[in-house]
Amino acid sequence: MSQSLPPPLSAPRLNRRRWLWLGGGAVLAAGALGTATRRLWWPGAGAGNMLDVPADVCVVSPPIAHDPASGLAPDVPRPIPAAARCPVCGMYPARSPRWAAQVLYRDGHVHFFDSPIDLFQFLPDVARFSPGHGQADILSVWVTDARGGDWVQADQAWYVHGSDALGPMRMGDLPAFAQRDEAEEFASRRGGKVLPFGAVTPAIVKSLSVERSHALHDHH
Repeated sequence: MSQSLPPPLSAPRLNRRRWLWLGGGAVLAAGALGTATRRLWWPGAGAGNMLDVPADVCVVSPPIAHDPASGLAPDVPRPIPAAARCPVCGMYPARSPRWAAQVLYRDGHVHFFDSPIDLFQFLPDVARFSPGHGQADILSVWVTDARGGDWVQADQAWYVHGSDALGPMRMGDLPAFAQRDEAEEFASRRGGKVLPFGAVTPAIVKSLSVERSHALHDHH
């Protein structure tokens, strides 16, 4: 049985409804502007490593095509565009560069990630977060060296699990390091255990993901 449409609003009701919409929009805008931000402090680093990390909403993010005009080869890790969004959490990786990761595809596309934990959630389920791509389409995987800020291949990096450092989602994460001794030094100050890439198990990823699931929308 078909449903009938409601009668059109009269002019006075339209005006009242418009003011309600405008008022609601103003409240939302004020809330967005007033969202508290936290500073990610890197112990022993200068002020240049203090980052404001605002909260974001979750969106589905398509991969970004290679730009020949950039002068970079398609197999080289790329700078993070300001508008790039993480396909797992929807946040902007450029706002927290010391946590960021990226996946290069064989077709020249790239996905940027807000943090290592997002990357580890993505890798076993590529097609879910990047329709049209699968694990076989991945050319290389990169994380940011939390100490020096350079890109390092993910399978050659060292990760600290269980430290008191909070990632961009203000929750536990897996800060990555190019050198094991730097990861060990970090763990000695901030707690946690140093792990190679292969020791980051599905159980660890799940344990860090459960607390985040309340803050993320389901992509299905």
